[in-house]
Amino acid sequence: MALPLLLSLAAALLLFYLGFVRRRPGTPRAAFQRREPGRAGDSGHQPPRDAWGPTLSGFPLRLFVHVANTAFGQFCVVPLLLRVNNFTLMHYLDIHEDPTFIPEVAAEGRKEKPETKNTSEILKQLMETRSHPANTGFSFKGIQDYLNCYRTGELTPFQVAKNIISSLEDCEKSSPPLRAIVQWDREQIQKMAEASTTRYRNKCPLSLLDGIPVCLKEEIKVVPYHHRAGTAYLGTEPETEDATVTRKLREAGAIIIGVSNMHELGTGTTGCNPNRFHGTTRNPYNPWHFTGGSSSGSAAAVAAGLCPLALGTDGGGSVRIPASFCGVVGLKGTFGRISCHGCLPLSYSTVSLGPICTSVTDAAIAFSILAEPDPLYPYGLQQPKPSLSEILTPDLKGLKLGVNWTFFKACDAEILKVCQKAVEHLQALGASVVDVPLSEMEEVRVAHVICILSEMRDYLQPDFNAHFQQMNLETRLNLALASQFTALDYIKANRQRTRSMSFLREIFANVNCILTPATACTAPRIHDADLLTGNNDVLTTLRTMRYMQLGNFTGIPGLVVPVGYTATGLPISFQVMAKWWDEAVLFRVGLKLEQFRDMTRKPAIYYDILA
Repeated sequence: MALPLLLSLAAALLLFYLGFVRRRPGTPRAAFQRREPGRAGDSGHQPPRDAWGPTLSGFPLRLFVHVANTAFGQFCVVPLLLRVNNFTLMHYLDIHEDPTFIPEVAAEGRKEKPETKNTSEILKQLMETRSHPANTGFSFKGIQDYLNCYRTGELTPFQVAKNIISSLEDCEKSSPPLRAIVQWDREQIQKMAEASTTRYRNKCPLSLLDGIPVCLKEEIKVVPYHHRAGTAYLGTEPETEDATVTRKLREAGAIIIGVSNMHELGTGTTGCNPNRFHGTTRNPYNPWHFTGGSSSGSAAAVAAGLCPLALGTDGGGSVRIPASFCGVVGLKGTFGRISCHGCLPLSYSTVSLGPICTSVTDAAIAFSILAEPDPLYPYGLQQPKPSLSEILTPDLKGLKLGVNWTFFKACDAEILKVCQKAVEHLQALGASVVDVPLSEMEEVRVAHVICILSEMRDYLQPDFNAHFQQMNLETRLNLALASQFTALDYIKANRQRTRSMSFLREIFANVNCILTPATACTAPRIHDADLLTGNNDVLTTLRTMRYMQLGNFTGIPGLVVPVGYTATGLPISFQVMAKWWDEAVLFRVGLKLEQFRDMTRKPAIYYDILA
C-alpha cells in the first residue's frame, strides 16, 4: 500500500509545482469579476489562455488515471488540474441571466423570399459547376463523379460495390491498417448496390444519393451492425433499429458501406482508440498523424476515397476537427437541424449531426436530404425549411464577414498565414470584413467543457460503475474530471450560454458570418505508446477545440473547408459560422473558399473506387 500512496503523492506534488510554474500570473483575474446582465467582460478581447496538463501515454498515463480515480486523486490531484486550467472559473462569476439548458432557437418571423429555383435545380447547377474545376491535377471523387458513371453506364453501383469491398479488404491488410471502417458486411453492401443498379437500369433513381457509397459513425444506429460507440462493451448484439438519418439514407438509395471508427464515446479529439474492436484510425495524408476526433473514421474514409460522404456527430468539433485534419469538408448544422434520433445521447445540449464530404457541393446535397424536423427528435421541430436559393452567386458582394483578430490569430503561424490570405480572397470577391467583439470566450471555453462533460458523466454513470475496467484510460480520466463539476457549475455554465447567445444575436444583426481558422494546430503525431494505451494531452485537445466550442455551446452552424497545407503536407482548414438556421450562407462562402486553394494534394492513402 505504501508504494501507490507515494506515487500518488509524487504525482500530486509534480502537478502542483508545474501548475504554478506554467500558470501566467494574473491571467484569470479579469474574468473573476462580478458582471452585470448583458455586460461583456474583458476576456473576449484577450488571447485565449494556454491550458496545462501532463502529456501522458503508456505507464505514466495508466498511473495518472489510477491516481485520479482514487479518493486522494478526487480530493487533491483532479481539483488541482481543474484549477490550473481555469475550469473553476464559474465559481467566481456572478451571472444574473436565466440559464439556457438547450440552445434551441426559434426561426425568425421574417417573410421569406420566394424561391426562384427549386432545390433540385440549384443542386444540379452546383454539380455542373464542380464538374469543371478551375484547377487541374488531383481531385477527390465526389457525388457528381459517381452519378456521371452511373448515368453513362461506364460503371454500375454493383461494380462500384465490388471495388469498395476489395478496398476494404486491402485497408485491413495494409501496414499500418487504416481502421476507418470498423464494421462492414459484404452481403449488405452488395444487396444495396444490386437494388441501385436495377433502379438505374430502369432509369428511376431515388435521389442524388442513389448508389452513392456512405458510412456512418459508430455512434449512430445502423442495422445490422453493433452500436458500440467506440467501446469494447456496448452493442453486444447486432442493432435492430436504424437511426433516423440511416433510414433517410436508405430511402435515398445510398449504399451504406459500413460503420466508421470513432474516439471512444466521443471523449477526445484525436481519434486515438486502442481497444480491441477499433484501433486508431490513421490520417490518409500521413498515417503517423492522428485524424482528429471523435468522428475519426468518417473523415478518414472520405479522405481515403472509400466514399464521398460520411456522417458524424459534433459535440465539441467532432465533425469539423477530423474533417480539418484530413483535408475534407465538414458541416455542423444548427442545433436540431438534422435529427439525432438513434444516436447515443451522450451530450444532449451540445451535439449536432453533420456530413463530412469531398466538397461543399456534396455537403449541400447531403444537407438538403437530411435536414428536416423529425417527430422522434424533440429539437428542431419548428425549424424553417432549408433554402439554397441564394448560394449561387458569382461573388460575395453584400456580405459582411465578422472577424475578431485577437481570437483569429491564436493559432500556429503556418495556419494563420494561410487563413489570413483566405480572408483576403473573400474580400477580393466583394465581401466586407468587419471587426467583431467575441466577448467572454474564456467563459465560453470553460462553460462548454462543463456542459459536455457533465452531461456525458450523467449518461455514462451506470457504465462508469459497471464497465470501468473496459473503458479506455483517457475516457476514465475525462469522467474523473467530470465528476468534480457541481450542480452550481452546470447551472452557471448554462447562464453563461444565455449571455453568449445574446452576444451572438447582436453580432449577427451586423454581420452574416464569423470567420476563424478551423483549428489552432494541425494533426498531432502518433507515438507508439499511444497505440497501446491511448494518450492524454490537455493542451493539444483545447487548441484543437479552440474555434469549435462557440458553435457547440450556442447551437450556431459551422462549416470547415480545406484551404492549404503545412510545409510537411498536413491539411489546413478554415471555418465559417453563421446565425441559427442560416446554413445557406455557409455554403455560399464555402464555395468561394474552395476556389482559394490553387491545388489539392493527393493523400498518401487513397483508393480510386471509380478507376
